Amino acid sequence: MRSPSVFPPWLRSEISARLGFPHPESAMAQAYDPNNIFAKILRGEAPCLKVYEDETALAFMDIMPRGDGHVVVVPKVAARNILDIAPADLARFMPAVQKVALAAKKGLNAEGVKIEQYNESASGQTVYHLHFHVLPRWADVALKPPGGPIVSADVLAPIAEKIRAAIAEG
Repeated sequence: MRSPSVFPPWLRSEISARLGFPHPESAMAQAYDPNNIFAKILRGEAPCLKVYEDETALAFMDIMPRGDGHVVVVPKVAARNILDIAPADLARFMPAVQKVALAAKKGLNAEGVKIEQYNESASGQTVYHLHFHVLPRWADVALKPPGGPIVSADVLAPIAEKIRAAIAEG
C-alpha cells in the first residue's frame, strides 16, 4: 500500500476534500463568520446590485467604488480568504472572476483591468469572505482610496448594465 505522501499536493488536496477533511491551511486561519456582509448578500439578507451569478459565484457593484465599474466577485462557498478555500472550489470559482473582468473591460471600454484580493487584516482585508475586486483601469485616471463614500444604486445601475450587457454578448 502506498503512503499518501507519494501523491502530488494537488491530488492530496482533492482526496482530502472528497473525504471531507478540512483544507490543511485552514487550521491557520480564524473560523469563518457566517454573518459577514458578503454571506448575508449571498443569502439574500442584504441588498446588492448584481452584475453576474452562476452556481459558483456572485458578482455585484462595490458600493464604495474606487473607480467606475468596481465590481466585487465572491464565491458561494464559505471561505474566509484564499488561504482557506479548497483548491477544487477555487478552481471552479476563478472562471467567474475572469468572465467579470473581461466584461468590465469590454463594457466600459477600459484600457486594462486590475484584480485585487486580500488575505487577513495585515494585507488590508476587511470583509472575511473570500472576494476579488475587479477594477477597470484607464491610463492617467487614479483610483480613489479604499473605504470612500457610499454611492447610490441609482448612480451604479447604468454602469452595472453595461457590464451585464458585455457578459450577455460573451
